[in-house]
Amino acid sequence: MKHDWIKFPFHLIVHPYDGFWDLKFENKGKLRVAMTILLLMVVSTSLMNQFAGFLVNFNDPRYLNTLDDLMFTVLPFFLFCVANWSVTTLMEGEGKFREIVVATGYALLPMILVNLPLTFISRFMTSEETAFYWMLNSFAALWFLYLLFVGNMTIHQYTAAKAVFTLFLTVIAMGIIVFLGALALTISMDMYWFVYDVYRELIFR
Repeated sequence: MKHDWIKFPFHLIVHPYDGFWDLKFENKGKLRVAMTILLLMVVSTSLMNQFAGFLVNFNDPRYLNTLDDLMFTVLPFFLFCVANWSVTTLMEGEGKFREIVVATGYALLPMILVNLPLTFISRFMTSEETAFYWMLNSFAALWFLYLLFVGNMTIHQYTAAKAVFTLFLTVIAMGIIVFLGALALTISMDMYWFVYDVYRELIFR
């Protein structure tokens, strides 16, 4: 159908087992849709950080930066995808990298659907009603994690136990990648300043 690419993400978040099966075996998942959802996630995060009601918003507006929202949303997204692909490749997972990216992108949709209206509503909340805000916020996060679990299980054709285990290993792999990246950056900077100091010594002698 003409508008299936719009309807399918909403079908998937309500019927995740059928949805992720169709995403993998019927090729219904679209990379451009997943990237659009990721972009909307960046926008919703930025709007929540800037415009959520003061009772639930603890950000200092003087230090808010949309580029930070972009970095702290997009980088963890792709870090998870790379780590998950690395782990599942070693554990006989059947998911391709593209399928992991698409499935993870689609799993973000509940966060957007809940957080965007919640940002607006929070501006009119009283202190007694903030529990409702945090409850819905937690509900969106749990919905996302559930979709991530089902997606991981279906994309890689794992049992539930193996899916949980690989997600646990994925988190560890993410930490290792960040550590190695930070180590490589530190060593590169040290080498740069060493070469720079040697160059200055040679020039000014």
